[in-house]
Amino acid sequence: MNSPEESTPPTAAGGGQPITLQLDGYPHPVPPGTTLAQLIEQLGHVPEAVSTAVNGDFVARNARAARVLGEGDAVLLFQPIVGG
Repeated sequence: MNSPEESTPPTAAGGGQPITLQLDGYPHPVPPGTTLAQLIEQLGHVPEAVSTAVNGDFVARNARAARVLGEGDAVLLFQPIVGG
């Protein structure tokens, strides 16, 4: 049985081979043209419950739909810490 990291997702409309990101340090294939917002949805996360960074740069919630992921991008998902 394949792990989620080893499975091959369907290609995006328009075709093309999947690209591979580094998701929390592990290879993760996605269709070309996938946005950060789409990735969060595909993974089943509530957008308001996670913070995101791509290649070490924080990506605000309202910018995720415009952030198209590319081959080799390092994506980190983490829960924001609140309190004091």
